[in-house]
Amino acid sequence: MSLIDTLNADLKTAMKARDKATLAVVRMLKAAVTNEQIKLGHELNEQEGLAVLATELKQRKESLDEFQKAGRDDLVTPLQGEIKIVEHYLPQQMTEAEVSDLVTTTVAKLNATSTKDFGKVMQTLMPQVKGRADGALVNRLVKSALTK
Repeated sequence: MSLIDTLNADLKTAMKARDKATLAVVRMLKAAVTNEQIKLGHELNEQEGLAVLATELKQRKESLDEFQKAGRDDLVTPLQGEIKIVEHYLPQQMTEAEVSDLVTTTVAKLNATSTKDFGKVMQTLMPQVKGRADGALVNRLVKSALTK
């Protein structure tokens, strides 16, 4: 079943259950996926769908950080619920240790020795972790591995 079909099914379930929070988030996700389909002019494949969902998750996490810094606890709790709903559609996230191992093997495989090789390493790594690891985490671990 495609991502849009899954979202449609979950939309119906949320409507029947009168779950307004889930309904709102699923509608936003469906709109984001549909907009991306229109922009690209074709049905999204799994990787493209995951990229859209990862973007939505990243936006919510950034908002959560900003709300916490501003002391807006009234907005933090609902946003945490939204994050859990979005995470439901994404594959299991990689741990920092798993990403670190992948970075180490990729650096060794490419014989990368300095920060000049950063782009080459990131270009190889990102397709492997797309939707399963945060890009900022990968970026930090690659920089750390290349400066040793």
